[in-house]
Amino acid sequence: MDILIWVLVSLLVIVVVSIATVVFIARALIKRIRRNRKLAGAMLRTRAWFSSGPQRRVLTLRVRLGEALDSGQAAVDLAARGDGPRGELPRLFRRINDEGVALDLQLRLMESETDAGVLAVELPAAGHRVDQVVGLVRRLRSAVAAGLAAPTDDTLTTLQSDVDREIAALHAGVQELQRLNRGDEHYEPTRPSSTAASIVRDKGTRS
Repeated sequence: MDILIWVLVSLLVIVVVSIATVVFIARALIKRIRRNRKLAGAMLRTRAWFSSGPQRRVLTLRVRLGEALDSGQAAVDLAARGDGPRGELPRLFRRINDEGVALDLQLRLMESETDAGVLAVELPAAGHRVDQVVGLVRRLRSAVAAGLAAPTDDTLTTLQSDVDREIAALHAGVQELQRLNRGDEHYEPTRPSSTAASIVRDKGTRS
């Protein structure tokens, strides 16, 4: 009897430990996915795809908001690595991102709303706020693109001039080489001087 009890206790401990391990791993994976914006975005798009009704509209707004913030972050990162002027763009994007995070929390709260009437009232306002954030990110990306394009245009203009000059020099060299290969360069034989000619005539006369 004691042996059976110990076996049951051991099995119970194994089951509890297994469940705890699975829960711990699942929580760790969820945290990792949330920290990874790409994975989180992929999961959000999947949820939006398989959802329906007002909840799908809420998830679609979250997807759009997340993609806009990601594109803004990518633009600011590129500006930080480039040589162009950055100005207040990083600080401005931090403010936009803070507003986007707060808006995403509101949308997450709306996901749990079960009253279709409440969602019907709140969704247009939420969509308008998402449109505002997306518009701000687009303007920020345009500013970053303008800052990156200015030095690039100057560099490309300089490179174009250098390439044109090098091509012209190469073309002239090829033409000169072709002219020499065709034998266009004629050299006249050296004529004997008048003194040498008179000496030859004198020798002929004496003989």
